[in-house]
Amino acid sequence: MLLKKSITLIGMAGSGKSTIAKALAKKLNLSFIDSDRVIEQKFELQLQQILNQHGYLKLRDIEARIIQGINLDHAVLATGGSAVYSSEAMEYLARQSSIIYLQVPLSIIYERVDDFGNRGFAKHPDQSIEEVFKERVLLYENFANIIIENVTSAESCLQEILKQLG
Repeated sequence: MLLKKSITLIGMAGSGKSTIAKALAKKLNLSFIDSDRVIEQKFELQLQQILNQHGYLKLRDIEARIIQGINLDHAVLATGGSAVYSSEAMEYLARQSSIIYLQVPLSIIYERVDDFGNRGFAKHPDQSIEEVFKERVLLYENFANIIIENVTSAESCLQEILKQLG
């Protein structure tokens, strides 16, 4: 794989995208962008407030539009977990960056995430977290250039990413 000038991290809530992206950006001397924070700054609302006011489909639409407007020039981007629902956004990211899926089993996600109901988790109200997990894993695997398991420490995950990037 030809390494692109930017890197995008995808994965479930609790997979460590923001933590790893910050560390990776610092290590590689790239800028750090968190698409969830970009959305919150633009709308001056927390993701959960957007979700409560407009619903999960609107939040996904906003996320897709915001991502396609991000300038990924020498950056590490941490996406929201539902970014993979937009093939247009993911194609944009694939043209601009190497996409790394931070793979974490659902049991560990549950250990890391206290409350899915308060973090802007964009899912159909009738869907369980398990159903969303199964649905998204297929999308994450489909869009990823590299899959890295993040089950121990952030440092070991970071080292594995650096090793995979060469």
